[in-house]
Amino acid sequence: MTGVERRHWPVGSLATERDAVTLTPARAGWSYTGLRVVRLAPGGHIDLATGGQEMAVLPLTGGLDVRVDGRVLRLEGRDSVFTRVTDWAYLPIDADARLSSSGGCEVALPSARASRRFEPVRIDAHDVPIEVRGAGPATRQVTNFMAPGAFDGADRLMCVELLTPDGNWSSYPPHRHDTSPECPVNNEEIYYFRVGRAGQDTTSPDGFAFHRTYTPDGVISDSVVIGDGDVFCIPRGYHGPCVAAPGYPLYYLNVLAGPGGTRSLAFCDDPAHHWVRDAWEDMNPDPRCPMTNATGRVTR
Repeated sequence: MTGVERRHWPVGSLATERDAVTLTPARAGWSYTGLRVVRLAPGGHIDLATGGQEMAVLPLTGGLDVRVDGRVLRLEGRDSVFTRVTDWAYLPIDADARLSSSGGCEVALPSARASRRFEPVRIDAHDVPIEVRGAGPATRQVTNFMAPGAFDGADRLMCVELLTPDGNWSSYPPHRHDTSPECPVNNEEIYYFRVGRAGQDTTSPDGFAFHRTYTPDGVISDSVVIGDGDVFCIPRGYHGPCVAAPGYPLYYLNVLAGPGGTRSLAFCDDPAHHWVRDAWEDMNPDPRCPMTNATGRVTR
């Protein structure tokens, strides 16, 4: 991986006439991972040629049809990222696809440069594993829709969704997966953030969160305020925490890929903070997690 001159992209800074986000590997300054967030008006469509990139089709709001290789993959989608776990689809390299939506939608297209071709497939929301990670104020929900082991029909692309209750910390302790000798794998990573509002299903343009990325030598030292729709690129270094402000639950999509021959989400903690994991043994998980499942918001 090479360094990235610009890591934090506030909402709108990666927008085009159609896309809320268009981030290519070239624009990020690295080799593999990319992200588009496309908005389709009711009755609208977009044609895609994946070329050398494999993609996930992940509804953020609304549903859509994905026509690829002579098949139609119908995605029910969801009202928002805070309402439920969604179904999704995988698109291989060298595929021509059409995305269309009768009611309108916003859809994320995380991608990775790849060389092996797999089959397009739809994954039902009920088949997406949900994990509660951490404890106490570091409790969060991890929706492992395209994590290794949960989905293995891809070459390089890996994705998960995180939901953090308002007031909690996630991506913690700080960790990294780069070319450092102690790291088992080397992955580029994109964070795509949405900020909610407690007690509501919609996103909040007034909400905010915090994110930290740094390297031990101090070359990277970013502590930034995150708004709804922001993107953060992590070329190297420790990242975390992501802190959800009280009143504003936090969602983010993680997109990862790297040069290794095996897809892996392995990482290594900052040794100064690794002890925090042991402290969780004496804490209960936050009862607000999990926040969603395939049928909707989890009520207690």
